[in-house]
Amino acid sequence: MSTKIPDSPWWSRELHAQRRPFLTGRARLTAAVRRHFDALGFVEVETGIVQVSPGNETHLHALGTEIVQPDGTIQRRHLRTSPEFACKKLVAAGETRIFDFARSFRNRERGPLHHPEFTMLEWYRAGESYDVLMEDCAALLRLATDTIGGRAWMFRGKTIDPHAPPERLTVAEAFGRHAGIDLLAMLPDEEGGGDGLAVAARRIGIRVAEDDTWGDVFSRILSERIEPHLGIGRATILMEYPAIQSALARPTAHDPRLAERFELYACGVELANAFGELTDAAEQRARLMAEMDEKQRIYGERYPLDEDFLAALAVMPATSGIALGFDRLVMLATGAQRIDDVIWTPMAAG
Repeated sequence: MSTKIPDSPWWSRELHAQRRPFLTGRARLTAAVRRHFDALGFVEVETGIVQVSPGNETHLHALGTEIVQPDGTIQRRHLRTSPEFACKKLVAAGETRIFDFARSFRNRERGPLHHPEFTMLEWYRAGESYDVLMEDCAALLRLATDTIGGRAWMFRGKTIDPHAPPERLTVAEAFGRHAGIDLLAMLPDEEGGGDGLAVAARRIGIRVAEDDTWGDVFSRILSERIEPHLGIGRATILMEYPAIQSALARPTAHDPRLAERFELYACGVELANAFGELTDAAEQRARLMAEMDEKQRIYGERYPLDEDFLAALAVMPATSGIALGFDRLVMLATGAQRIDDVIWTPMAAG
């Protein structure tokens, strides 16, 4: 159901009355998730919003701010795009199971599935495989639908049974099935290469610009040919991303070109992004620098590295972590069609 009323603010009684079932569903689900993690021995943490570095992914855009010291000195800071760096510092400090309902912020993101201010539910398991996170995701889908009281989820004509075990599909399998592309044969190596992916993309009608990187082409195929087929009938866990597309994840044991990374999809909507976390601080620095070099090339800006994070990473134990868009989970579980319907005080679109 859509609740859009032209020229009506979110606090108008008519619009609030329409949105309220979604919002009270959100409140119930928040409480249920807290109980769920508490029963598993997790500790809820509250990490800071204002950070030196908001994150270092090429296409993520942060909101900037300034801190003025008592002597008038100005420090440039950012609002976090996720709590990831802070959570990993806590794992380095000795926490083994933590979760955070983290208010996060991103620029250049606004639409039915995007809001500049949103809630990221992140959790981390020290000393545990990232396969366990897949079981966590399945449990949360069941918990969400049982808490809200529904059965099937539907979004934009796509339906899933949230109680059904998620499909596990590698990225290479998905490219073969939905795009007819042998991705493993087209992965770049240390000498470069990978030009075959652009050729394959053009063959199936994907636009490729002369200055597109391998990652640009990969992402365009993924969004145009793969994602529309994911999370149909049941959720999909899309796993083993190319390492070149996984700056924060460790390589898989069976193929160093691939990474311990998966994304969770339901009704064609991306819900979560998970990693077997990279703990090699030197490698992590190199990857984040490469991301910022690419950001500089494309957008003419870069964010600083969090040196405190890199120092903590050097002593962080083997860990698996995941970030789930909580607002999107609420949307699908309640049947809302816009992210604004599940946020208590959404930002004006204009």
